[in-house]
Amino acid sequence: MSNASGSQSSTKEVLHGEDLGHGNSPAAWTCVFVMLLGALVSSIAFVIANAPIFWAGVVIVLAGLVVGWVMRRAGYGVGGSKLKNTH
Repeated sequence: MSNASGSQSSTKEVLHGEDLGHGNSPAAWTCVFVMLLGALVSSIAFVIANAPIFWAGVVIVLAGLVVGWVMRRAGYGVGGSKLKNTH
């Protein structure tokens, strides 16, 4: 069986009832917050035509990715060791 794009369908079955987690963790929330802050800085800088501040906002967005990755590796991601109930 093939789909409209011509590629064959995957043999892996999709389970729609499975909980995906949706990144609900301190690492994900921190990553998103920092990236939104960077986007805000870049957006304001774009409106006032200030290139150095715009690029600073881009650096903040990239720093948000790094912070999220570091927090995930430290155990604060979905299913991380720091979030598991020890009782």
